[in-house]
This record gives sequence, structure tokens and C-alpha cells, in this order.
Amino acid sequence: MVAANGLWFTVLGIASCVAFIFMSFGDVRITYYQEPELAFIERNGTQFTVDGRAFYINGWNSFWLMDHAADGDRKPRVGAMLQAGAKMGMTVCRTWAFNDGTYNALQISPGQFDERVFKALDYVISEARQHGVRLLLSLVNNLQAYGGKTQYVKWAWEEGIGLSSSNDSFFFDPSIKRYFKNYIKTMLTRRNTITGFEYRNDPTIFAWELINEPRCMSDPSGDTLQDWIVEMSAFVKSIDKNHLLTVGLEGFYGPKNPKRLTVNPENWASTFGSDFVRNSKISDVDFASVHIYPDHWIHDREFKDKLAFVSKWMLSHTEDGHYELNKPVLFTEYGLSNLNKDFHYSQRDQFYKTIADIIYKSAKRNRSGAGALIWQFFVEGMEEFNDDFGIVPWERPSTYKLLTEQSCRLARIKGVIQQNRNLKELCLERQ
Repeated sequence: MVAANGLWFTVLGIASCVAFIFMSFGDVRITYYQEPELAFIERNGTQFTVDGRAFYINGWNSFWLMDHAADGDRKPRVGAMLQAGAKMGMTVCRTWAFNDGTYNALQISPGQFDERVFKALDYVISEARQHGVRLLLSLVNNLQAYGGKTQYVKWAWEEGIGLSSSNDSFFFDPSIKRYFKNYIKTMLTRRNTITGFEYRNDPTIFAWELINEPRCMSDPSGDTLQDWIVEMSAFVKSIDKNHLLTVGLEGFYGPKNPKRLTVNPENWASTFGSDFVRNSKISDVDFASVHIYPDHWIHDREFKDKLAFVSKWMLSHTEDGHYELNKPVLFTEYGLSNLNKDFHYSQRDQFYKTIADIIYKSAKRNRSGAGALIWQFFVEGMEEFNDDFGIVPWERPSTYKLLTEQSCRLARIKGVIQQNRNLKELCLERQ
């Protein structure tokens, strides 16, 4: 009996120790990564919504986040940029979820991925979540930067299975389309090593963008690109029904659209094989995307003429969103070059304000203008990555004030300030 009691106390002591260890260290495991509460962004007609409220977007582009997160010495810039954007009340950042066959490549070759770089994207998404910022993730580039469709065509050609060496074969070659579908599936089903979420189940991701600025100049009728968008948008939706999807268009009107003559910047804009209305009408495309670059598109014109073009361009597309598409229109890039011969920084403020005012008026009227994303933001010390559009937003107080005020006035339209900690801190003190 004494021996039995001794054994019982020994077992009880071990069990108590195990329970103590679990309670102590189990709490550490459970609370190590505390997820902020987030709901998926949805669409109701021409409006983005979250938790049943309209969601208007003042945001920015920082394409470089994954690339920098993959390098230890540059990684701190990621958190610094997301924190800065959040403090400005900005709710969406557009960034690249691709890097094909180049330095810090995510996809080294078709179907072969660098886990180190994928973990960098995991980090970008987890950092965005912690700062209350949503991400618009683009899946491939029409341009050659970071690989793009050129790299896919090169891979197929090197393997001896490509139909053509033309970059446009990206849109019609069955082998290349299989490459890209495999990439999409890998991306959407990726399980984040930090948060534990599969990407398709993570509401931090605001939406997917099929391709940045698609052009298929070998078929100006637009049929080739249209077929590709139909096929790829359906494939995305077959895997991920949680997230919104857009194409990534610049917004040009195609050769059969009467607006090609009255709204397009110049005649060349209708020759790229894309058409804003036709491409955006596809059922699996949830919202329309448009870019705004008047100084690259309109030549030998004064600044006031460029501003007039911006107003006409935006109003045309928001009207299309309301009357033709019944979908939100998001201006996913806008920028003014500092290489213009008459450039002055005050022009950028006028340019930004023109865009902000049109978005605000559209939102006030419950129309389709859902927001705009500035191209592009950097933090200090990144001059080598900058282009003629990029800014460090806090370096010019007038610009910083204009952008933060836009965040607040959009948030006040439907009273969403209380639902976002960054907007609450920024906007309530401004009332």
C-alpha cells in the first residue's frame, strides 16, 4: 500500500509538471502571433465593402517589398514602409507577388520556387496584417522587369516546346499557359510560414491582379488577350473564391470602342489588344483597374492640358463602371514624372489633388470610383530603386498633408474611422 501510494504521488507529480510546462509554454506558443481581426473585402455592385460597410481606398504602390524582404540588410525597409503607409491612413498597398528568373527570383524556373523568397513574401503579408494594411498582389508583369511574360516565353523556347519566340505567345501558347497556371495554383495555395494561413484564406490580401499592364500588340483586335483573361480569371476563381480579382489594365479603349477617339490619350492607345470595357466585363473579374500617366501618354502639351485629360479620363472610366460594368473602378497607378521640362513639385500636389477630388466626389455619390493608389512610395535611402515618379511622402509636408487628408475624408463618408485603428488615430485628431 505504501509502495502504491508512492507510485501514485510520483505519477501525480509528473502530471503536474507536464501541466505546468504546458500552461506556461503553451501560452507562449498560442500568443506568439496574435492575429488582428480582419474580414475579407467584398463587392456589392459598384462598391467595395467590408463588414457590410462601403470601403473606399486611398493607397499606394511599393512593388519592391518581397525583393527587399528577401535580403537581411534591406528587410527593415518593408516594415518601415508599411508602418508609414498605415500611419497615413492608407489601407491598400499594391506590390509584386512575382519575380521570375532574375535576382532574388521567386520562380527560378517553371514550377521551381526559392523557399527563401517565398518566406520573404510570407513576411510581407504578415507585416501588412500587423499594420492593418491590405495587399493587392500582382501575379506577373507584361514588362520585362522582374522576368515578366518575356521570361515565360524564354523558358518554353529553351525547353524546345515554345510555339513562338514572340513575347505575345505568353497569351496563347498552351505550354506557357500551363506554366502560369501552375504558378497561380502554387501562389494561391501557399501556406504562410508565419501566420499559418493559406494565401487564398488570408483576408490581408485585398485582391489578386492577373498581370501588370497587359498588352498583346500582335492581335490589336483584342481577341487573344480577351480569351486569356477569360481563361485565367476562371482558373483563379476555381481555386480561390474568397478574394476579389482584377486584370491590371491601363484603361485604354480598344479599336471597336467609340471612346477610343474621344477619351484615349492618342491614337496609339487603341492598338495594344486591350479594351477597358470588354476586358472588365468578364464575369470572374470583380473590379476594373486603370492607370493614369498623362505626361507619358500626351506629348507636347502644357500641364493644364494634362490635368484636363486626367479629369476626362477618370470621369469616363467611372461612368463606365457605373453604367456599363456595374463594378468598382480602382485607379491602381497614378504618377507625374519629375523629368518633364517644366516640372515643379507643386504640380504633383495639383495632380494628386485632382485625382483625390474626383475619387471623393464619386464616393460621396455612391458611384463606381472606389479609390486610387499612388505610384510609388519609398523610404529614405532607396534612391537607386526610384524612378521619375517615386516619392518619400513625408519629405514634402504639403504632399503628406494632402494624402493623409484624403484618407480621412474617404473614411468619414461611411463612418468607418472607428473600425480602423490607424484611421482612428489619424483622423479623430484632425476633426
